[in-house]
Amino acid sequence: MPRYRRVARVSAGVAGLMLFLAPPAFVHGRPKIAQAPAPQADAPATQRCCFANPEYAGVCVVQPGEGETCASVLAYLNNPRSQGKSYCGNTSVRGGWKQVECPKASSPAQRRK
Repeated sequence: MPRYRRVARVSAGVAGLMLFLAPPAFVHGRPKIAQAPAPQADAPATQRCCFANPEYAGVCVVQPGEGETCASVLAYLNNPRSQGKSYCGNTSVRGGWKQVECPKASSPAQRRK
């Protein structure tokens, strides 16, 4: 069998396997749509943590996820072996981070000027 036919058969087999293993798009005739959880009325306002580093341009603003605190984010940024999270635009700068006061959000009237 010529090589190009073997490659075509292998490619078709891989594509078929991927379709077989793909999650179903429809459940009971309806499209499966991921929905974000509804915000709770008594939930606290979103916390923002701000950090500065001489090797990073500007102020890094992070909203900690579930189970995270500003202190844990700061420890991650200062750990030279940390990897896997995308804080501060997925920066690779490690060490020298300090927590700073977050800049005030400008009001819509101030942004128009």
